[in-house]
Amino acid sequence: MELRKFEFDEKGALIIPASPSSSKHDFDFFFGKWQLKNRKLKERLVNSNEWIEFASTQECYPILKNTGNIDDFLMDDFEGMTLRLFNPQTKLWSIYWADSNTGTLDNPVVGSFTDGVGHFYSKGKHGELDVLWRFKWDASDPEHPVWSQAISTDNGQSWEWNWYMHFSRFVQ
Repeated sequence: MELRKFEFDEKGALIIPASPSSSKHDFDFFFGKWQLKNRKLKERLVNSNEWIEFASTQECYPILKNTGNIDDFLMDDFEGMTLRLFNPQTKLWSIYWADSNTGTLDNPVVGSFTDGVGHFYSKGKHGELDVLWRFKWDASDPEHPVWSQAISTDNGQSWEWNWYMHFSRFVQ
């Protein structure tokens, strides 16, 4: 995975430029029902090589005249939801997550797509550590997109990839 140099403003906020091709239609590929194969590190930032694999389902639908979308992530004893909003002035997407364990809306990761691949970032915490979060949406094959998540403790010089979701259209 490529590394990029991150820039921060005078207050320490992460500067995230939009792709020139970014649009409110970037997530249109994702509308509908999906089956997921998840692969997630058992523990983060401890040099773990132990992965947990599990299945889930997800359904995504547009909102706000396609300037956003919502999805429901479902497992037997867990439910999550994602709210994605497109800002037409900045041409950036903000992606928010909430789940049944916390009942709170996380700070967003922000970014855009180029050639079917989206990169989204935010500053935040993992436990007591200051970290950068990264989501990657690879929709180069829109019938089998892949979402992945990484975390960095060194301002993006290196990343620990800790969760992968492989999507296939839901078949009844």
